[in-house]
Amino acid sequence: MGPRSHGRRAGAVQSTNDSSALSKSSLAARGYVHDAFAALLVPGTARRAPLIHRGYYVRARAVRHCVRAFLKQTCAAPGAPRAQILSLGAGSDSLYFRLKAAGRLAGAALWEVDFPDVARCKAERIRKSPELRALAGPERSADPASALYFQSPDYRILGVDLRRLQPLERTLSAAGLDAAAPTLLLAEAVLTYLEPEDAAALVAWAAQRFPDALFVVYEQMRPHDAFGQVMQRHFRQLGSPLHGLERFPDVEAQRRRFLEAGWAACSAVDMNAFYRRFLPSEERRRAEQLEPFDEFEEWHLKCSHYFILAASRGHTLSPTRVFPPSDAFSQLDPAPPSGVFRARVVAADRPDQSLNRYGHASVALRRDLILSAGGFGAQAGRHCRVRSLHALAARGSEWEGAHICGRGAEAGWDGRLHHTMTRLSDTHVVVLGGRLSPVTPASGILQLRLCRSEAQGAEDLDLTVAKAGAEGEDSTPACWRHSTTEVSYESQRYLFVYGGRSVLHPVLSGWHFLHVGAMAWVSIPVKGQAPAGRHSHSACSWQGGALIAGGLGLSEEPLGSVFFLKPTSGGFLWEPVEIQPPVTPRYSHTAHVLNGNLLLVGGVCIHSSSVPGVTVINLSTGLSSEYQIDSTCVPWPLMLHNHTSILLPEEQKLLLLGGGGNCFSFGTYLNPHVVTLDLSSLK
Repeated sequence: MGPRSHGRRAGAVQSTNDSSALSKSSLAARGYVHDAFAALLVPGTARRAPLIHRGYYVRARAVRHCVRAFLKQTCAAPGAPRAQILSLGAGSDSLYFRLKAAGRLAGAALWEVDFPDVARCKAERIRKSPELRALAGPERSADPASALYFQSPDYRILGVDLRRLQPLERTLSAAGLDAAAPTLLLAEAVLTYLEPEDAAALVAWAAQRFPDALFVVYEQMRPHDAFGQVMQRHFRQLGSPLHGLERFPDVEAQRRRFLEAGWAACSAVDMNAFYRRFLPSEERRRAEQLEPFDEFEEWHLKCSHYFILAASRGHTLSPTRVFPPSDAFSQLDPAPPSGVFRARVVAADRPDQSLNRYGHASVALRRDLILSAGGFGAQAGRHCRVRSLHALAARGSEWEGAHICGRGAEAGWDGRLHHTMTRLSDTHVVVLGGRLSPVTPASGILQLRLCRSEAQGAEDLDLTVAKAGAEGEDSTPACWRHSTTEVSYESQRYLFVYGGRSVLHPVLSGWHFLHVGAMAWVSIPVKGQAPAGRHSHSACSWQGGALIAGGLGLSEEPLGSVFFLKPTSGGFLWEPVEIQPPVTPRYSHTAHVLNGNLLLVGGVCIHSSSVPGVTVINLSTGLSSEYQIDSTCVPWPLMLHNHTSILLPEEQKLLLLGGGGNCFSFGTYLNPHVVTLDLSSLK
């Protein structure tokens, strides 16, 4: 790579620092962390989305956890040598000032290394800020020709390219870094931006240079699943591709990487595990209540694609003391796959006809006609809450999609998402719940009626809005991420509405019955131990009752339980379904019953390193088995959450419609076309 290529790469990597610094400043402004200095070190301001705040919050807490563990160990003993923190690729981070203001740098000092332009800018900002200058203490003079851009009694800022180890070592030595002293090396999202050989050389150099050290790394992993591919594409487009992910795709590979480079011990956890194991529950609740939030899938997926690692040499601090074992979060490995369901594209429509959305609802009006409505996606060249309705019609063995704006559709459809749609007849659909924003539930019951236009020989959609109440009171549930399932009681049809969340309650545990004929809410006795409250679960009809599976519980942790709302002579009875082996907890999946088997399709899990495929549960025996999804014939990353699915039992196929989400800071991702799963291998 020539000098110009190095320069372009360096500029692109530096731009990620600027974006990160603005995010950290926004994080502090919203109260996630206490940091009075972030805004002083970055020009300008930006208001980030709640999803970005959560991502940077868990990063900040993970790094703080490691730094505090190191300082507690090395600065506690009287007469101990001065501890050192060497922050590699520090950028505009405010770590030094936060530690100094909190009184945690007594007996310690901090060195920062970054590109010369970044180091120079940071030094200038410090000099221009009376508050930062006062904390840093008297600035010491340095050789203007050296790479030392700022120097105070316990703080150094160095401008050196991390890819050039000999100049790095000379500069650190000249700046007073003691190789024999207890040293914490900190690399936040740094190694992965280096070429693999440069990153390997840096890790090995640090192991040789510091005999008593702890190396802490925070960066990306899991490049192969759909979210990982979207993540990699994002950084490629920025001009700063992620290196080394193919060779070190998970925490175990990262751990081996450091051990083989000369580090004596190493521990690593993904950010879901860190969040559950090392943050107190009261602190998690505080952060979770700071802003309205409803992007759980992308939050958990982001956390599963980043890790925090601690590798050690000498006697400074064992990684097992940084990340001690805990029962608060267990890693589950799914059973070996019993088979494969092949996926293929069956409706490659024009862009203006595609179902580019997530958080929508779909229903099969007939075997050859599927209606989808709502959600967030692409419309008129922009991302928004989608108001057009979408019809998918069978044309032989293929499916053809089209957007529908029929009589009353644009006026009556309010753009809700995370709602449910239930077929009442070939021409009648009822829509319940949903939201317009995380603080604005959708109101009323929508009834969609399909009419045939004899003049044009085509089908048109007429959308009307009706409200239903019980005993003169409007008791329509103002919830979203709930489920609606048709059940039968005393030979009458009812819609069983269960769970979800609302403006006041992050998780709902109650239920409602809607009489289909009268469109009125009624009370039906339900006995037995009710399931824990949940949202984003699945529900499907079976034997006149309803099967409820998975979901996200009150603590924002996926659930693995399955319950049967069983019909009885006097109402219904909750019964847990015993499953062996236990299914991996998940949410934002879909479910169907086929030939006495419950199929759980896709979803998000945080206890497993693998992406859920299809879990098949035999409802007679309770035995579960896992089936992988072979998506090699699908020409894009297939992301199965916030999707819908339609079972075609006679064809032994499953249609997958839409899905995706706002993938952290990596952009909005949408499955562009309809995909089918071939279930014929299911015995």
